[in-house]
Amino acid sequence: MKNKDIFTFRDAEKQAGPVAFMTMVKPAGSTCNLDCHYCYYLDKAMQYGGRQAVMSDELLELYIRQYIEANEVETVQFCWHGGEPLLLGIDFFRRAMALQAKYADGKRIENTLQTNGTLVDEAWCDLFAANNFLVGISLDGPQEIHDAFRVTKGGRPTFERVMQTVVMFRRRGVEFNTLSVVNRLSEGRGAEIYRFFRDEVRSRYMQFLPAVEHVVDVEGLHRPLIVSPEHEGARLAEWSVTAGGYGRFLCDIFDEWVLSDVGQIFVQMFDATLAQWCGVQPGVCSMGETCGDALVVEHNGDVYSCDHFVYPEYLLGNIRQTTLAEIYRSKRRRDFGLAKRNALPAECLRCKYYFACRGECPKHRFETGSDGCRKNTLCEGLYRYFRHVEPYMEYMCEMLSKEQSPAWVIPFARKRMGLM
Repeated sequence: MKNKDIFTFRDAEKQAGPVAFMTMVKPAGSTCNLDCHYCYYLDKAMQYGGRQAVMSDELLELYIRQYIEANEVETVQFCWHGGEPLLLGIDFFRRAMALQAKYADGKRIENTLQTNGTLVDEAWCDLFAANNFLVGISLDGPQEIHDAFRVTKGGRPTFERVMQTVVMFRRRGVEFNTLSVVNRLSEGRGAEIYRFFRDEVRSRYMQFLPAVEHVVDVEGLHRPLIVSPEHEGARLAEWSVTAGGYGRFLCDIFDEWVLSDVGQIFVQMFDATLAQWCGVQPGVCSMGETCGDALVVEHNGDVYSCDHFVYPEYLLGNIRQTTLAEIYRSKRRRDFGLAKRNALPAECLRCKYYFACRGECPKHRFETGSDGCRKNTLCEGLYRYFRHVEPYMEYMCEMLSKEQSPAWVIPFARKRMGLM
């Protein structure tokens, strides 16, 4: 049997079970008030003929009804994304929540929202707090790291404005987490960046996402165009993190965390890694065996399998013509998800840490493996990270098996590192 034809018992079990999937909805498309250098979504406007329109109220209602109806589970989580979703205004989200209540049909509705943080005021804080939004705020680290790439359309820095929003969130009781892009400037500064988020931002939930992109220069555009690595003339973007740098970054953060913060600070990568060691679902699509369960719904109703594959060749359909339930059940969507595992090189499937890594995100598969299949360009760094954390993950798994807190790894780590 060829690798591409693999269909496992777990795949069949999932297909036969209740329908449960996420959507990342982009009601303003790629429209944004910032011009972040490494943003892979700003260029999507070109795909839709330039300036994008926002999602109409009629389409918003159609999406909300279809999404709630399609999920055969008790809790349905909406993830509002962009671009910058706050450009739609508060009234848009009030209408959205009224529609959620209208179509909930006894299901629990939860809302998450990702923002660059520059448009938040106290009215937004009141809306988020009163309606239990979990807000992700984009912040890359200390000022010189953040302001190097996250700038306004006029090239102005944004760090101070984002930090004002963080203070507002804390003061007004908004639950938030931080999402940080790990780029070339982050290399060698993992511990410093982690301490910044822990001590200054006081973030208790952190995500660190590696930036690895390819670009070309296009006449008439003031910024490089992000393209696939196969694009003629494509080069690795100067902000991209190296494999070795990413691995060291994760290890340095882990060493800070495991010595004092387990159970108090939650880092998505570490939570997902522990889940893999314990044999439960990681909750992060990049570390799942297969993917395709986090659909993207664009401002015009177009649906894609993944936020990183919003290209015409990956279009699954449009909710005006085909319901979200039908799109999710489609063979095209399922094949996309299975390819995460089935398109991996044999060397990945034989790797000691495949159970934890799962090939990471397909968007980073730029290198060619020994059998001609694509291999993750961050492999070296990921291997270093999994090897580094292995003894601590095994210890925390043992604690959990005994119904004890994983935080008991702290004295174990201190002793192992010679600090006791």
